Amino acid sequence: MLTAHAPILETRTLHWPDEAACAAFAASLAQRPALADAYIELRGPLGAGKTTFVRHLLRALGVAGRIKSPTFTVLEPYALPELAIFHFDFYRFDDAREWADAGFREIFAAPGLKLVEWPEKAAGMLPIADLRLSIEPIDGDLRQVRAEAGTRRGAELLR
Repeated sequence: MLTAHAPILETRTLHWPDEAACAAFAASLAQRPALADAYIELRGPLGAGKTTFVRHLLRALGVAGRIKSPTFTVLEPYALPELAIFHFDFYRFDDAREWADAGFREIFAAPGLKLVEWPEKAAGMLPIADLRLSIEPIDGDLRQVRAEAGTRRGAELLR
């Protein structure tokens, strides 16, 4: 599963003036059937809102209880009746052997939604993202988000 530089099929620039706009985008994404087996990359500096977006998306999908950042555990799985969700945070990932040892290859081959923060730390191990969200803090709560579809599924998610 090597990362390749596939052509970007579709790009959108979004503006989230506040967290409510982030939540609204997450809620609209949660309604799309293509999300069930999607791989979404979340990029941006510390504090950009990657985990906040994931929390809003998981809530919109029906995840109850505590939604925590997998910064130290690398992976937080969630199971809904008809959807497996895997939230990765590779911020502290620095050994490619961890990938195979942890069974991540199998997780990416299995059905389910994969959400990955800091994908660049696992470069060469990840497949092509269906959707890449690059979140850039502008001022205060304002975020500019570049949404890029790397696959047909990603283009479907952007529609």
